Amino acid sequence: MGLRKIGWIVCWVAVMPGAIAAGYPDRPVRWVVPSTAGGGTDAATRIIAPKLADYLGQQIVIENRPGASGNIGAEYVARAAPDGYTLLTCIASHASNAALKKKIPFDLARDFAPVSLMVTVPEMIIAHPSLPAKTVKELIALAKAHPGELQYATGGVGSIQHMAMELFLIMTNQKMLHVPYKATHPALIDVMAGHVPLMVIASLSALPQIRAGRVRTYGVTSAKRMSSAPDIPTIAELGVPGYEAVQWFGQLAPAGTPREVVTKLHAGLVRALQDPAVKKRFVDDGAEATASSSPEEFGALIRAELVKWAKVVKDAGITPE
Repeated sequence: MGLRKIGWIVCWVAVMPGAIAAGYPDRPVRWVVPSTAGGGTDAATRIIAPKLADYLGQQIVIENRPGASGNIGAEYVARAAPDGYTLLTCIASHASNAALKKKIPFDLARDFAPVSLMVTVPEMIIAHPSLPAKTVKELIALAKAHPGELQYATGGVGSIQHMAMELFLIMTNQKMLHVPYKATHPALIDVMAGHVPLMVIASLSALPQIRAGRVRTYGVTSAKRMSSAPDIPTIAELGVPGYEAVQWFGQLAPAGTPREVVTKLHAGLVRALQDPAVKKRFVDDGAEATASSSPEEFGALIRAELVKWAKVVKDAGITPE
């Protein structure tokens, strides 16, 4: 190959990011959801996508790629061209997976370009009304009196609900028996029936059962009270200072995506999440739209979550699969 041709290639590669960014987007954008259609991750993405599409002036195609606790979809995006045309809805479980799985074919902190945190979903610690402990302090005392005997249900090992309860137990120096189910719904049915006394569950699923008197809540797992249920205190308020464990959704692009593209996507997400109709949809669903998270702030959150859940997995003695 001649020197002139080599020089031309080098120049072309050098201007490619700017050229991509200047015309972005000039075709439909694929937004990968790492779970099945109809779930919470899918629903949150589909609420936001039309508003982002309006801002970008291009169609957004939602593509569901479920499996391996969200890792199949994440790996697909990590390997995609870094041009802003393939995006990922990242979830809290992606951060805990790094410690729960022996081998993951990507690095959450290295192989993606953070765009923005989008939504947070507080969880709740709930119990069957027959459980004697009526407050957080009484629950801690009950667990202390019966170490390793009190059972709690979750939708599966490594779920945010599992991690949230293990964090609670670590911070209160208690032990309980984990009863994992294949999904959250059957776990909730058994808690409402009194077969298992406790569980952590998304606020959206918990609130109707709390209001109907089928279960009791000890509080929400977020740092602040929920907009949709401001009368319910946080676990941190009720005796476990600093406790926080929420489900969250954010948007990632492949590492190397031009900064101008990330900036445009972020601006579109901010506008979408500030839309009154979008905000209301999320509040009605027990979630909080987060429109102020910069790419740097979202990246810092991901790194902090990786460290946080790795410590929880280690301290709880959970063996990686």
